[in-house]
Amino acid sequence: MLIPRHKTPDLTLPLLGSGRFDLGTEATERGTVITFYRGLHCPICATYLSELEKSVDAFAERGVSTIAVSTDGQERAQGMAEKIGAEKLRFGYDLSLEKAREWGLYISTSRGTTSIGIEEPALFAEPGLFMVTPEQTLYYGSVQTMPFVRPHFSELVGALDFAIKNAYPARGEYTGALPGAAA
Repeated sequence: MLIPRHKTPDLTLPLLGSGRFDLGTEATERGTVITFYRGLHCPICATYLSELEKSVDAFAERGVSTIAVSTDGQERAQGMAEKIGAEKLRFGYDLSLEKAREWGLYISTSRGTTSIGIEEPALFAEPGLFMVTPEQTLYYGSVQTMPFVRPHFSELVGALDFAIKNAYPARGEYTGALPGAAA
């Protein structure tokens, strides 16, 4: 389990277009929003990433970069970028299942062809949304076991405004003993 205020796993991936994403060298004022999505086969992911595409500038205005990441290969990642009309959102691809698990993502098995007629990969990662500080520590994290009920980017932007204004720290960092717990 990832712990707020602690270092996250490293994340280095190829990017659509050219270049590589490297979380350890990502130069931002306030951090990076990493959106792990299920893949091209997921219609809910397309809707979700369309919302993120529309929010890229709002995050950038707050000193936060954005990236969408999946276990899909380059061709399927390109298909998703084209499907949502991505112009600003970066897409990282070829996330290994081992790295997905290191980030605390759930792994699912294929159920065949989806409602939009695209075959699911044999294994793929379920969604996760993380905000990582410039020091590569976890500020916010959310993982799902299914494609449904994800955090809204507009709410995350609003939460960032509050956090910036009030110097609000990452929460959920306590890992010590709990009162009344058996020793």
